[in-house]
Amino acid sequence: MPNHAHPRVIAVVGPTAAGKSALSVALAHALGGEVVNADSMQLYRGMDIGTAKLSPAERDGVPHHVLDIWDVTYPANVAEFQQIARAAVTDMSDRGRVPLLVGGSGLYVRAVLEDFEFPGTDPEVRARLENEWAQGEPLFDRLRKLDPAAAAKILPSNGRRVVRALEVIEMTGRPFTASLPSPVPFFDSVQIGIDADVDDRIERRVDKMWADGLLDEVAELERRGLREGRTASRALGYQQALAQLDGTLTEEQARAETTRATRRFVRRQRSWFRRDPRIHWLDGTSHTLLADALSLTR
Repeated sequence: MPNHAHPRVIAVVGPTAAGKSALSVALAHALGGEVVNADSMQLYRGMDIGTAKLSPAERDGVPHHVLDIWDVTYPANVAEFQQIARAAVTDMSDRGRVPLLVGGSGLYVRAVLEDFEFPGTDPEVRARLENEWAQGEPLFDRLRKLDPAAAAKILPSNGRRVVRALEVIEMTGRPFTASLPSPVPFFDSVQIGIDADVDDRIERRVDKMWADGLLDEVAELERRGLREGRTASRALGYQQALAQLDGTLTEEQARAETTRATRRFVRRQRSWFRRDPRIHWLDGTSHTLLADALSLTR
């Protein structure tokens, strides 16, 4: 059972481009709340256009926390995020504000809301697997044989997650999926899922990314070490923009590949969130979205 000494959290989750950010700002105004980011790529400083990070004006006076905390060279660390995000939730609750946890990164949402610790790491095993990945070893095929359930949730090109899953399997002797325990609440929460037909929205978002200057953003981040960042360099749009800068993709190809990759990612997000019966789903295009969401918080 949740520890009721801890604050009640309202989580707004769902796939990319469904309308989570706009709803969270409206909910914050209605409830006296503040936002805690749970989008793994919005944790990176300077990754603004490609992650659809709300500008200060779009935040409309609502404080947003756990944004821009890592340089692009920093590898993602869910356990570290867990500590920072939980501290932000507790702080705003202590100040009488309503914590709104918002994002489409399912594991990051779980890390905040549920009571579990992440498996440790073995630097030697990690280094060996990373070297195998760099040498082109078929690690994803290995993962698919050892843990099909984990492989189904990971993009074959996501070396960081493939390596991490194989590392845990090697350390524990169990499937990576078995290392994530059954949900036990850490915070009392209401989870609101936002979904819609996002295919056209994704295409428009990708067009806007390039029109707003994604290529210039990526060129600047490249000077800050983006290519060396194991996590940030693989982000949707950024990977394709780097390829465009290299000349291996044209702009048209980079945009088209970003659109395709984002649609694949949306399918994985839906698969993750739809398995959770605790999430209350709402139509992101509904004219009564805010009222419907507010009714769930009461």
